[in-house]
Amino acid sequence: MVAGAFFYIFSFITIASALMVITVRNPVHGVLFLILAFFNSAGLFVLLGAEFLAMILVVVYVGAVMVLFLFVVMMLDVDFAEMRAGFVKYLPIGAAVGIVLLVELSLVIGAWTISEQSLAQRAAPTPGGEVTNTEALGAILYTDYVYFFELAGVILLVAMIGAIVLTLRQREGVKRQDIAAQVARRPSEAIEVRHVEPGQGL
Repeated sequence: MVAGAFFYIFSFITIASALMVITVRNPVHGVLFLILAFFNSAGLFVLLGAEFLAMILVVVYVGAVMVLFLFVVMMLDVDFAEMRAGFVKYLPIGAAVGIVLLVELSLVIGAWTISEQSLAQRAAPTPGGEVTNTEALGAILYTDYVYFFELAGVILLVAMIGAIVLTLRQREGVKRQDIAAQVARRPSEAIEVRHVEPGQGL
């Protein structure tokens, strides 16, 4: 009874926060609502018996990713007048994409049914209850899905390199570190040895 009540509370706040993320005009408020949605999603994971996923969601996404997002959004010079002017321009395309997504979601939800096996698996999220959900998740990731796990890491690495390459700007007058020149430098070019007579100083 208590778990059911908390499930509906967490679910309602999560859905309401997700709607506020895409409807508020202030990006800082959007980030704060997204943090609230993550906290309530972590509560849902705890109710399902997945404490490890709840901890990862709070520590990684709320503690690291969202703080970074908040700093980036606060440092950006957002022109709200320009954003409102472009809203009408891209409204037909956005409406068409929204209608397509709505039709797809309607088809998925209309064909979705609850099987008895899924209910049994939800009642026992870990195999037999002999191991914790963290051990079960690690065993599955590093055995059955190890190649997909490594592929996800490669995709994230490529995305990180692509983001660095796309945002790198070569500007004049900016001093940059030349690793090759530093490695090829000889000791005679790096230091100057002076022979000082005793008692005279520099």
